[in-house]
Parts: sequence; C-alpha cells; structure tokens
Amino acid sequence: MREILFGYKLNPTTWAYISSLMMIGIYFKFRRFWSVRNLDLAGLICLTPGMLLLYYGLLKERPPTIQAGYLWLFAVGGLFLIRLLLDSMMVRRPLLEPNLSASGLTFTGAALLVFLMANVVTTTAAPNPNQPPPGTAGPTGGIELGLSGSQERLEVVLSRDLARTSPKMPPSTSPGFAFFHEFAGLSTEAPISQNRPASEARPAPAVYAASNRLVVILAHLAVVLGMVWIGYRHFENIHTGVAAATLYLLCFYTSQLTGQLDHTLPAMLLVWAAAAYRRPIVAGLLLGLAGGIIYYPLFLLPLWCSFYWRRGVLRFAFGVVLALGILVACLGAGSPNLPSFLERLQQMFGWRNPSHAALIGFWQYYESASAFRIPVIATFVALCAGLAIWPAQKNFGTLLSGSAAVMLAAQFWIAYLGGLYMAWYLPLLILTIFRPNLEDRIALSAVRDLWLPWRRRSA
Repeated sequence: MREILFGYKLNPTTWAYISSLMMIGIYFKFRRFWSVRNLDLAGLICLTPGMLLLYYGLLKERPPTIQAGYLWLFAVGGLFLIRLLLDSMMVRRPLLEPNLSASGLTFTGAALLVFLMANVVTTTAAPNPNQPPPGTAGPTGGIELGLSGSQERLEVVLSRDLARTSPKMPPSTSPGFAFFHEFAGLSTEAPISQNRPASEARPAPAVYAASNRLVVILAHLAVVLGMVWIGYRHFENIHTGVAAATLYLLCFYTSQLTGQLDHTLPAMLLVWAAAAYRRPIVAGLLLGLAGGIIYYPLFLLPLWCSFYWRRGVLRFAFGVVLALGILVACLGAGSPNLPSFLERLQQMFGWRNPSHAALIGFWQYYESASAFRIPVIATFVALCAGLAIWPAQKNFGTLLSGSAAVMLAAQFWIAYLGGLYMAWYLPLLILTIFRPNLEDRIALSAVRDLWLPWRRRSA
C-alpha cells in the first residue's frame, strides 16, 4: 500500500516535459504571440535543456555533455541579463493575467509546494552500496537503465559526482559565513564514492540533518509567501503574486535542487528584503544577512544605497552594518583562536585572490578559458557600479530588475558551481516579469520620513 499511495517519484526528463507544458498552458498568451511575456516564458523553459544536459552528463560520466550543459545555462543566462538591464525601458506593461483563475492557481501552487517539501524530506545523497550505478551490470547480470530509468534528482547525482571527483573541495570553502556553509552541507548524508567503502562514510547526525531540512522547507515556504505578499502589497494584485509564486514552483530548477540550503535561504532573504523595501532598516538587515552568509549579495549595496539615497540611506546602512556585525560577533564567539577567526572573517568577506580559487563547474571544464574569468569579474564590478548610477531615478521596479541582474551576473564568475544557483535570482526575475508599471514607487514617496512629525511640531 505504501508503494501504491506514496510511490510518486518522477523521472526528471518526464517532469521537464510536464512542467514545460503546464507553464505554456497556464501562462502563454496565445492571442499575443509576440508579447514580451511569451518570450520570458520561453526563456524560463530554455533553462531546462541545460540542466538535463548536466544531469545526463553527470549520470553517464560524460564531460563533453557536462560542458555543453554549463555552456547552455550561461548562454540563456546572458540573454536574461540583457533583458533585465533593458527592463527599466519597458514603460508600457499591460496586465496579462494567467489563463487559470486565482483559485486554480492557488490550488496548483499549494499542491506543488507539498510535493516540493516531500522532495526535501526524502532527499538522500548516499546511494545504496549494494546497488550498482546506472549503466553498469546489475546483480542479476542485466544492465541497469541510464537516464530513462533513473528517478534521482539533479542534486543527488551532482553531490555524488562532487564526492567522487572533488572530495577535497567542499562547499564550505566558498566565500561566506563559515558556520552557515558547514550547516548547509548537512542536508544529506555524505555521498559514498566508488573509491570509498560504505564503512568509511560519515553521515551527518540525524538531528542536524533533520534541522537542516526543516530550515530548507521553511525557506521555500517563505519564498513563496514573499512573492505572494509582493504581488498583494506592492503590485496591488494578489492574483499576480500567486501567479508568480506558482510559476516559480513550476520551474524545472525548483524540482531538481530543492534540498540545498545555500540556494533557498539567500533567496528567501532577498525576496523579503524586496518585500520590505518601504522599511529601510528591515531591508538592510535582511540584505546584510544575505551578504554575510554567501558574500555575493554584498554587490547589491551600491544599487540599494542609490535607491535610498534621497531618503532612508542611513537607516538602510545601519541595518546592513547591524547584520554584518552580528555575524562577525558569531564568528568571534565560535572561533577557538585569533588566526581561525581571521581566516573565517576573510572567507566571509571574500578577501581572496580570484585566480587562486579552486574551480568547480563551468570554469573547471573550460580550463583553457579560465584566464577570462578575471575580465568577467572586472565587468561584473563595473556593472554593479553602473547600476548605482543608471537610471538616476530609481523605483521599486528598477530595484527588482537590478537586483536580479546582479545576482544573475554573479553566476558567470562564481568558482563553485557557477550557473546553478538560480534561486538567488529566479524569484526576483519572475517578479520582474509580472510586475506592473512602478514608476511612482520611489524612495521619496514609499519610505516614511522620520523627521516629518518633528518638523510639524516645530512649525
């Protein structure tokens, strides 16, 4: 009975087709074929083949296929980056509601969220040592099916490949909060590679792994609720918010990398920082926490300071400094000595030579082109500085598109699995796709003036 009622595991390739068809059926505007909405929807669907190429290449251990997958993701990401940079020029933004009613979207989103949480609970990266890998001879002499017979998600296959090929390069060496990276690695048991017996595996304590998965589930829920809240509060249309959240849950990426805390928690902080943009202290606190734990959102500070420049910049800066100060104090309390504290502080703020970073992912498979990573970083820094200057009059819409553009552009130079951290920009990108005209949502009108009551009393 358990296998009949709860055996709902779905082949990734099959889900890629189902999710793409559902996205077209619910959101595609058949009467306005050449609308920007349809092009955006086609771009989101085009991310799926790149992830399938990665999945197939990792499963079959074919480096050329893996290279093609990373290159595909970078190409689609480059197109979306151009679209985000041009978003502020799109003044005419007609309301294009989904083809499904609000009630139907709510039910669909709730069902997808339940299945997503089930994926997180049942995630395991440690394969059965008695079961041969796909594509090899089984115990009965038959050949196990490859891609068509596997029901494992991309995150499981990816973690197993990293344990086999790069055991000395854990994600804890990535820039960001050291304790967060250590906790984020406890979502699954340590993968068992082919060269290491099962008796030497060191699974994470059950209580820590359960706590990690609980935080992942709550972060996913917070991302969805944050997108709905932005639609209701800032877009003044809850149907739009539900549609954006449901589209995020329908994306192929969300189903394949659901149990990664270093994906979901920063996404939750960034979404709620955008949701709290009317309160600079809260937005600064959330953005500071996101930048402290994974480092890369710190490049959003020029854009957000420019948005609050005429009102609220001091409160926003106070929130950022407060969040970073709390994280630094936690590092000091958890470090056994001063050299360890300084090393973790250096890791938190990314004080490292980019040319000395161990490359895992796109730049690993394109070692001949790794020298171009330095110009990419320089271009990224120039982009962040440029978004602080242009456009001069920033509103909430430019804040959403600019934030998504910065987090998307960071994928091109991240040393560890760059291109796969789509949760950092995907919710903001989808909100940008659905947003109405927000030219009147500037800091002077949206942020409360704390000195106004004092001026009135003085008058």
